[in-house]
Amino acid sequence: MAEFIMKALVKARGLEGFYHIESAAVSSEEIGNPIYPPARRCLSLHGVKFDPNKKARKVTPADYDSFDRLICMDGSNVRRLMGIIGSDPQSKVHLMMSYTGQGRDVADPWYTGDFETTFNDVLAACEAMLNSDIR
Repeated sequence: MAEFIMKALVKARGLEGFYHIESAAVSSEEIGNPIYPPARRCLSLHGVKFDPNKKARKVTPADYDSFDRLICMDGSNVRRLMGIIGSDPQSKVHLMMSYTGQGRDVADPWYTGDFETTFNDVLAACEAMLNSDIR
């Protein structure tokens, strides 16, 4: 969801040429799977376009050099990501909600089924991230 919410915000601001946005997993269990159907429904309800052919891929150590930021949804993702990339000498790894001034995790819909709360968390964090880039 975060990839497509951020892409929609960037497009709405005419900033597509300044950002390359791509999501990746820190575990292997979803690799090759499409966007989870309830996440697709939530994005559609909010008018957020997504690539229906998107398949999950796993983060690689090379991603650290390829991206300016690696944004994690929760503390567990940060720990797993650090296990993949080894270290963060350039301070590229960030907790998503830190952009909103909150040091908490994004609400996880996997256990609650509440994709709306997750959508709102991600939207607020993506907007805050873009606003901090503009300053």
